Amino acid sequence: MTSCFKLSTLGILSAIVMSGCSTSPTSPQVQKEVITINSVSPNGIGERIGTISLQDSQNGLVISTDLSSLPPGPHGFHIHEKGSCEAAEKDGKMVAALAAGGHYNPHKVNHHGNPTTGHLGDLPLLNVENNGVAKVTLIAPRLTLNEVKGLAIMIHAGGDNYSDDPKPLGGGGDRIACGVIN
Repeated sequence: MTSCFKLSTLGILSAIVMSGCSTSPTSPQVQKEVITINSVSPNGIGERIGTISLQDSQNGLVISTDLSSLPPGPHGFHIHEKGSCEAAEKDGKMVAALAAGGHYNPHKVNHHGNPTTGHLGDLPLLNVENNGVAKVTLIAPRLTLNEVKGLAIMIHAGGDNYSDDPKPLGGGGDRIACGVIN
C-alpha cells in the first residue's frame, strides 16, 4: 500500500471514531401531538373544523389552536375524562359528546376553577375572533402531554367564569367541538 492511501484510510477511520465520541450536547426529542377537532351535536360527530397541537414545555402543556367555523367570543375549554367525542343519552335525550364524560379531575377536586385551582382539565378560555377563527396559544400549567393521552379536548358553546355559580362548571353550556388526544 502506498503511504498516501494509508494516511487517507487512517484519516477516514479517525473521523469515524471521533464522530462517535462527540461530547456535544444533544437536545431531547420534543414530543408534539396534533389532534383533529370536529364539530359535535346530539346527532354525533360532525365536520372537521381544524386542529389543536399539544406540546410539553417548562411552563406546562402548550396548546396551539388552528380552528374555524366556531361562534365568536369566549368559550369554555377543557380536557375531559374519556377519549370519545360520541353523543350519548342522558335522561332519554341525546347529548353532544357526552361519551367524553366530565372534566378531567383525577384528584377529585370539589369545584370547577381556573387552570391553576380547579379540575386538572380546566383550561384557559378559548377566545374566537369575529370571523369564527381561533389561532391562539395557551398554557395548561399543571398538565403534561403523557397525562392527557387517551382523553378528549372539548370546546363549549359559552364562556367559562371558572366558578360553579351561578351555573355549574362555569356556565359553558353545550359541547360544540371535540377531539381525542392520541
